[in-house]
Amino acid sequence: MKIGISSDHRGYEKKQKLIDLLKEKYDITDFGNDVFDQEDDYPDYAIKVSEAVAKGELDYGITMCGSGIGVSIAANKVKGIRCAKVDNIEDAKLSKKDNNSNVIALNSSKPIAELKDIIEAYLTTDYELVPRYQRRIDKISSYEEK
Repeated sequence: MKIGISSDHRGYEKKQKLIDLLKEKYDITDFGNDVFDQEDDYPDYAIKVSEAVAKGELDYGITMCGSGIGVSIAANKVKGIRCAKVDNIEDAKLSKKDNNSNVIALNSSKPIAELKDIIEAYLTTDYELVPRYQRRIDKISSYEEK
């Protein structure tokens, strides 16, 4: 499974640790921030990951900032992306199971063990091809085409 990960300066250290933890099981690509830089702009990194997912270069994306909100807003500007801002394991599972999210946005202030558990829950949950779920996703996708 190919996973992209990015963060702004607030998530830099956690992103580095997560890469080390996740690369044992997954093919991980780091989309930055490459150095701790307080002047960076979170949309740059969220969009890089999201574009790679939208192009089919990655299976899923993970992006982080101080709250997860900014990167989720930025990621969802990319056509074909369904980014969910997740705060816990249940959110992660539901974002995939019900909404077939392809990017998740995380709050970088959470402990590393919790972030890893959230990511694992997300990556190991399957989308449930339930007609009402697919109907809703199709409606969201139709707005992208307008």
